[in-house]
Amino acid sequence: MSVMFILLPLALLFSAVALAVFIWAATSGQFDDLHTPAVRILHDDDPRSL
Repeated sequence: MSVMFILLPLALLFSAVALAVFIWAATSGQFDDLHTPAVRILHDDDPRSL
């Protein structure tokens, strides 16, 4: 039972940190363009850059 006094606050702290990181990422524009990185591999490279 004494383990619960350690694990429960740690779990709540971990959840709060994860939520804060997600909110920071969402407000800083990390999820604005989800389509371009997926199709970037399909575009040809510039032949002059080789």
